[in-house]
Amino acid sequence: MVSFMRKQLRLKKIGHGGTLDPGASGVLPLMVGGATRLSNYLMNHDKTYVAELTLGIATTSQDASGATCALNTDFSLSPRELADALASLQGSIMQIPPMASAVRVGGKRLYELDRQGISVHREARPVEIYSINIMAIWSEEENTLGFGTRVLLRISCSKGTYVRTLCHDLGKKLGVGAHMSFLTRTASGPFTSSEAFTLGEIESLVNEGDYRFLLPLQAALADWIMVKVHPVVHERIKHGNFILPEHLLDVPQTLTIGDDVALLSIEGDLLALAEIKMADQLICQPFRVFM
Repeated sequence: MVSFMRKQLRLKKIGHGGTLDPGASGVLPLMVGGATRLSNYLMNHDKTYVAELTLGIATTSQDASGATCALNTDFSLSPRELADALASLQGSIMQIPPMASAVRVGGKRLYELDRQGISVHREARPVEIYSINIMAIWSEEENTLGFGTRVLLRISCSKGTYVRTLCHDLGKKLGVGAHMSFLTRTASGPFTSSEAFTLGEIESLVNEGDYRFLLPLQAALADWIMVKVHPVVHERIKHGNFILPEHLLDVPQTLTIGDDVALLSIEGDLLALAEIKMADQLICQPFRVFM
């Protein structure tokens, strides 16, 4: 995706806001030019996925791309058993990253080791599962779930969550085995699939000289306090110098020590990220300047 956008925009400085597996689709925020300095904030966004779970088949990669490693063709579960198992996986849980992932162990990506047939110990990591909702169930039996039953799930979670591992763990919890047979990311922080552009659409727009797919920097900071500043202090902000509360305009809420704010020009352009601090008096100290 980054390579594609570099060719379209003829720019080298482009990054992404969170990897997607090769077999997955959906929202992938890209950062262009100076926006790459917002990387930490985009990577921290919560995510929403729609995933399909297939019961009775476990795979080496925990998704449909792997080889079958366990098969269970003789079981019968009730929808209530499925719902209870899903409920037990919500909240703060520990996940072991799959071997076919981009996590680094000993300086190497796990997927690089996996391609060499090497399996290494991985430490479990905490993630947050905010909600799991059943959207649909496709089963041969009306009121029971058996081999090959497919379940469509909507999952809201923190960064670093592996949905295929969630599906794999659910299969283990149910005692029947399972894998993730489909995945699309419908939202990454404030960015949703309904507002996203396909590669074909981006290519067509670029050919027409239309760059509507490029959003202003502050679009990545939806949960930040946006504060406009007086033009007289632009030069101070440019050099990373603090400004005073009286230079802040259109303050949407009461600011207190420790608050992070996005400083905007009168026209609405992002100038800097700053923190409210107490020195000899209350000040607004820029810590990342975009001017």
